[in-house]
Amino acid sequence: MLILTAVYALLFWPAAVAALWGWTDTNGNYVIDSGADLIISVSKSTGDINSLKYKGQEFNGWGGKNTHVESGLGASTVSIATISTNVIKVSVQHGTLKHYIVMRYKNNNVYLFTNKADNSVSAMRYIVRIKSGIFSHASTDPDYYDAGSSYIEASDVSKNSGSITKSKHYQGSTYGRTMDYDYIGRTTGKVGLYMIRSNHEKASGGPFFRSLLTRADPTGEDLYEIYYYNMGNTDAMRTGLQGPHVLSFTDGGAPSSSLYARNADWGWVDGLSLSGWTTWADRGYASGVGISNMKSGYTYTVGLANANAQYWGVASASNGAWSIKKIIPGTYTLTVYKEELEVYTGSITVTKGAGTAVNTLKSTDPADDAVIWRIGEWDGTPRGFLNFEDKAMKPTYMHPSDSRLASWNPGNFIVGTSKTNNFPGYMWTAINNGHLVYFKLTAAQLAKSHTIRIGITEAYINGRPTIKVNDWSATTPSATNQAKTRSLTTGTYRGNNVKLEFTVPASAFKQTASEWQILTITIVTGSTGTGYLSGGVSFDSIDLLS
Repeated sequence: MLILTAVYALLFWPAAVAALWGWTDTNGNYVIDSGADLIISVSKSTGDINSLKYKGQEFNGWGGKNTHVESGLGASTVSIATISTNVIKVSVQHGTLKHYIVMRYKNNNVYLFTNKADNSVSAMRYIVRIKSGIFSHASTDPDYYDAGSSYIEASDVSKNSGSITKSKHYQGSTYGRTMDYDYIGRTTGKVGLYMIRSNHEKASGGPFFRSLLTRADPTGEDLYEIYYYNMGNTDAMRTGLQGPHVLSFTDGGAPSSSLYARNADWGWVDGLSLSGWTTWADRGYASGVGISNMKSGYTYTVGLANANAQYWGVASASNGAWSIKKIIPGTYTLTVYKEELEVYTGSITVTKGAGTAVNTLKSTDPADDAVIWRIGEWDGTPRGFLNFEDKAMKPTYMHPSDSRLASWNPGNFIVGTSKTNNFPGYMWTAINNGHLVYFKLTAAQLAKSHTIRIGITEAYINGRPTIKVNDWSATTPSATNQAKTRSLTTGTYRGNNVKLEFTVPASAFKQTASEWQILTITIVTGSTGTGYLSGGVSFDSIDLLS
């Protein structure tokens, strides 16, 4: 009897549980079986993914929401096709927008593409909606809205009972800037669900851009692939085909590095007939032999950008050699960044299926200029200033009012005595305005005028610094070109780098080497705002030229 039972199991159990590659038209949905451990369901009326089952467990959905472009496209024309023996493609047409969902045989990934042809359809992101109770969250997770927390700004920044601030805009030190992460996601240790970002060639903001990537609360959570994120953005929206970004399930570990945008070979996508796709072999590449005048201890990044696409690559720390592959042919602005500060700008043309060689590029660095004193480093970031002492830079993953931050008003700065972190990284008209810097000049230095430079990386509602030296006041500069949305309170200092210069006449100085000269830095704005939403700036560096 035992033998017969065993034989019966061998004959029939595999057929009952084995994955069956292919798709079926079921109850208004296209149900696609990967032939591995993943089965998804796509609505035939909207193109939403309304089921994500991995090893039989449902991951999709909270609050009646699905996984989809933006908050769901709504009524759309949806079709499905088996492209080859190992690829299935769902095509979604919504007005001028075309969206594609692709699965491959024996593969627990969903490959996603969206072609936004124009601005007639709102499509700024792709959202994966995950059921609650699957992944755990700590009370300190910056993107997790705890039960009982209350909003302190708009309806997206909250504070919990422990006075820890949370927001979907805050992503912590793990992900940081776009160039810092290959994927985002969650793991239980036994199951991992990840969104592997695309190369962002049709996104905007460049390599240092920070945006919302994940969000969670007790009712459910989201993963995002951002097409265009306007919070703090100073880059124009690009249209065209976004992707592939890949929704990947694993047995708890990280997703395969072969899917990372910097490693992936998307040659197989050429055969999918995707609107807007540039054939893999037709793309070019650019390589540079080096960068001169590099400074030790800084990362140098080379960026390419035009209205059609953007790319970047990190230069060698030893000689500045760099290479960027799989570029859509065209003419690009080439920018070299010392950390996040532009130190070279030029032009480059990339041709179809070929490489472009670039001779040594020379960095022009404001840090090379002779100074009497300098506060902070010229690197396009507020790193080193108060509340930005470490590489993670706390205000990028918490609200400026967070109890874990030091007071933004550290008192006067004394050149030669005070450390860099005695000067605030951010300054607002209503929070910590009017900082004093004390310094002395030699008799020779007192005999001539000097230039004070103030570098800023972002400005909120037209905030900008103006100065006073003793009793002399500078002309207030015009507002700089920055983002039109919140920035400093949503985890980013990244706007447009601006270096403001003020020429101080010799007559402004107290004419004795023993006396302290007093520099007053004040933030002004013509716009109305209160508290941390008053006019404000993020500092890069402040110095007095010799």
